[in-house]
Amino acid sequence: MAIPVSPAKTAASRSAYLVLGMHRSGTSAVTQLLALAGAKLPSHVMPGDEHNAQGYFEPWRIAIFNDERLRAADSAWDDPLTNPASFLADDSDWRDRAIKLFRSEYGRAKHPLLKDPRVSVLLPLWRYVLESQDMTARCVIPVRHPLAVAGSLAKRDGFPIQKSILLWMTYMIETELGTRDLPRAFVEYDALLADWRPVVASMETALGATLPNLTLKAQAAIDAFLTPELRHNAGGETLSTYGDIGAAAEGVYDWLIAMARGEAPSPALMEAGHDLIKRLRHEVGALISPVTRSNNQALSALGDARAALTFAQSQADELRSNIDGLQSHLHQAHATNAQLNDQVESLSQQLLQKIDERREIEGTLDALLAAR
Repeated sequence: MAIPVSPAKTAASRSAYLVLGMHRSGTSAVTQLLALAGAKLPSHVMPGDEHNAQGYFEPWRIAIFNDERLRAADSAWDDPLTNPASFLADDSDWRDRAIKLFRSEYGRAKHPLLKDPRVSVLLPLWRYVLESQDMTARCVIPVRHPLAVAGSLAKRDGFPIQKSILLWMTYMIETELGTRDLPRAFVEYDALLADWRPVVASMETALGATLPNLTLKAQAAIDAFLTPELRHNAGGETLSTYGDIGAAAEGVYDWLIAMARGEAPSPALMEAGHDLIKRLRHEVGALISPVTRSNNQALSALGDARAALTFAQSQADELRSNIDGLQSHLHQAHATNAQLNDQVESLSQQLLQKIDERREIEGTLDALLAAR
């Protein structure tokens, strides 16, 4: 059944959609939905791969920038104890670079769509960027079970389950803290896959605005891609298996799901998770964060080296192909030259024969004239 088509907007204000929360939590599916409903994707989008065939819909240049910013703060995207409150304030260089990147990716789009989970732990910087563009934010926060996220990260990145649960909790807590004064909608990922229409209706209510262009055509396109088959790594264990971290994550998850369902959960559920993260940061954060940063930097350097090697190999293959092509042309030229030489030799023989014939005719003619 179709839901009401979004009415045309008359207001001139610009609003950006921020898809926030943890990696592997359904952020790509939510972003594709918002894009089909009229929000504008960036100019340079990260392509899909074997881990996400439909695509990530992330601005890869902004993602690289965010990685640099996190490393500058002695952290990384996969730092399970990353602490935005400890980051030094962004100086004018970081802000100017972020603004320039945002403008180059979105231009004057009325409803830019920014999806990079790293923004969740860099919100002060990106909120400054939006304010510099006289733009408000609408935050959409997918909620997926932490064990499902952990299963996906184990498959893609080889992370231990405990690390992924802690990482999920840190991202979701920082997202919740950083968006309390912004229009926001928590979206239950499994409910979205089961029946997206009531979820979108609740999203619009929470955001206080209809989606930019949710036409009947857009709804049909959303129906085509948003299916239960997108659900992977459901997870067969319970969080209680993982001690204090699992218990705290379960409370955070229950709070988020209750918010997504329009309920009023007890703040104590979220506060317990926040207190655990705060304690772990104090006790072991000085050990974990720098190590994670160094590991991330090494992996980034390895990735850059692999990319450079792949590029060099492609250049070498192209040169080999060009050389093969030139050699082929050279062989053809030699063959053509040989044919031309044969033709010249043949024509030369014919010319000599004609000259001899002419001389013979001239001799005969001279003899006839002399006989007169």
